[in-house]
Amino acid sequence: MSIGETYLKAVRERFKTIKADGDKAIAQLDIEQLHWAFNEESNSIAVIVKHVSGNMISRWTDFLTTDGEKTTRNRDEEFIDSIDTKEELLTIWEKGWQVFLDSLLSLNEVDLMTPVFIRGQQHTVIDAIERQMAHYAAHVGQIVYVGKQIKGAEWKTLSIPRGQSQIFTEAMKKRS
Repeated sequence: MSIGETYLKAVRERFKTIKADGDKAIAQLDIEQLHWAFNEESNSIAVIVKHVSGNMISRWTDFLTTDGEKTTRNRDEEFIDSIDTKEELLTIWEKGWQVFLDSLLSLNEVDLMTPVFIRGQQHTVIDAIERQMAHYAAHVGQIVYVGKQIKGAEWKTLSIPRGQSQIFTEAMKKRS
């Protein structure tokens, strides 16, 4: 496998893991909790979901041929908490991820050095992918952090439970 193919395989898996963490965090919360914000300057999970989805749809629709900041995007509206139901939130979340992952899956090694534009600024496809890796991971991290704060002791961990690192490591070594 070439470096480019290896890179695409790795980032596709990383993004799926990021999405899965967001999915698991959101699943633990009800609609009231999804709208909770620490203060007026903080974003609720519902707002973060709207923003991430809006970003994904804008950036990854016609990714190789149009600027990633589409004229149809209203970024400021993404920060208004207007989602009414958990079902609506999940629909918005899934739509963004579907557009993004479909676009990512369509890329091949030759595309990696292709120039793309975001707000008129030129990037390679690799740079655009890495830019979004940081962006989406940060926002999913916010979703997980807020969810953990809300749920407290009822939170179901998304990774290795406290006090079980050694057991987990030994189990992983046995699989190898």
